[in-house]
Amino acid sequence: MRLSARDIARLVDGQLAGNPDEIVTGVAGIKEARAGDITFVAHPRYLSAVKTTRASVILVSPGTEAKTTATLIRVANPSVAFVKVVEHTAPPPVALPPGVHPSASVAGTAKLGKDVRIEAFTVIEENVVVSDRVIIGAGSYIGHECRLGADCRLYPRVTLRERTVLGDRVILHSGVIIGADGFGYHTIEGRHEKIPQVGAVEIGADVEIGANTTIDRGRFGNTRIGRGTKIDNLVQIGHNCMIGEDCIICGLVGMAGTTIVGDHVTLAGQVGVAGHLTIGDNAVVMAQAGVVQDVPAGAMLWGTPAIPHTQFKRAHVAMQRLPELVKRVRELEQQLVEMRGHLDSAR
Repeated sequence: MRLSARDIARLVDGQLAGNPDEIVTGVAGIKEARAGDITFVAHPRYLSAVKTTRASVILVSPGTEAKTTATLIRVANPSVAFVKVVEHTAPPPVALPPGVHPSASVAGTAKLGKDVRIEAFTVIEENVVVSDRVIIGAGSYIGHECRLGADCRLYPRVTLRERTVLGDRVILHSGVIIGADGFGYHTIEGRHEKIPQVGAVEIGADVEIGANTTIDRGRFGNTRIGRGTKIDNLVQIGHNCMIGEDCIICGLVGMAGTTIVGDHVTLAGQVGVAGHLTIGDNAVVMAQAGVVQDVPAGAMLWGTPAIPHTQFKRAHVAMQRLPELVKRVRELEQQLVEMRGHLDSAR
């Protein structure tokens, strides 16, 4: 990689302030950047780092003023512009020509579309439909009667249990398991008896699911993930959950069965959601919160049990003062004892 600041400004349609001949040889985060790197500032809270970064070129928002010797390029969206620079300079993607590897096991009744790639040791069961340009990574398992939309990408060792449906352009990272049995049991005379899980899972178009995430099949109906939703690594979604469109579900979220999640909902890392709840559109549940009741649309919650985040922050600040408050209470109790002693003496 070797680009001038002038070249980058043209690439991202930005306004250049500084040395147009500054040479960029690498990309980095603002804290890790060294001389020769380009970085970006996408949020005002990181502006202070502009003073200390060693980056040679920085992508910033329009109107940003900062004391720095680095060359600035002002763009409408620094994060998007940085991605464009990275894509422009990154090595070309690995070529993956279509074809079925000789070691793959493909059932005779399976239907494969055009330009499909099936990698080594993949198993595709009876009556599976794989649409055009799908890539299925090595060691994956596609169960009976699954249907995969066009342009899906399954990385190695993905498991789709029977009757799973994927929309177009779905991305599943390694270790994803879709359609495992839901966690359902009756307790009869002290013994846990399994409840049959006969539903399936439907994944909408443009969904991306991170490594080692599991989504359980429905008990009777289907578990559904809406179009455009992005799910991080190590997430557990229980049976019969209904997740809306364009949601963000971060790592280590655990969701019990039959939860309904609206559109544009954000669940931050390690959020736990009890079953049979509804989370309204555009709600945000902050990290490590425990959701034990329905969440109104647009709410922002934090804590366990989850409460409005402003209320939680006040409670958290008060909790930090507890040692001081306990000490003061003890002092007041001692003063009260002494006052009572004086009163008794006076009598």
